[in-house]
Amino acid sequence: MKLNLGLLILRLFAGLTMLISHGWPKLSNFSAMSTKFPDVIGLGSQVSLSLAVFSEVFCSIALVIGLLTRWVSIPLLITMAVAFFIVHGSDPFNSKELAFMYMGVYATLICTGSGDFSIDRFIKK
Repeated sequence: MKLNLGLLILRLFAGLTMLISHGWPKLSNFSAMSTKFPDVIGLGSQVSLSLAVFSEVFCSIALVIGLLTRWVSIPLLITMAVAFFIVHGSDPFNSKELAFMYMGVYATLICTGSGDFSIDRFIKK
C-alpha cells in the first residue's frame, strides 16, 4: 500500500509539474516557438519542438493517470537527457539539476511501473 501510494504521488508531482511548467507553455506557444526552438538533434526546430510537446504534454498526461507508465516514461527520460546533456550540457550543474532530477524520476518509473493506483493495473487484469 505504501509503495503504491508513493508511486502515485511521484507520478502526480512529476507528471503535473512537467505538463504545467514545461509542456503546456510549449503547446500554447507552438507557432511562435517552432522557428526558434533549439535544434540540437538535427531534425529541425519544428520537429524537435513537436517531440518535446509530445513528451511533455501527452506522455505527462498518460503518466498522471498511470497509462502505459513504463512506455511513456521513456520519451520523458530521453527529453530530459537531451536537455541535461545537450541543451544545457555546458551549463553549471545547478542550471541543469532539474532535468537531472526528472531523469531520476523517469528512470525510477521505468523500473517500478505505475503501482496499483493506475490504469495500468486494470489493463493487467
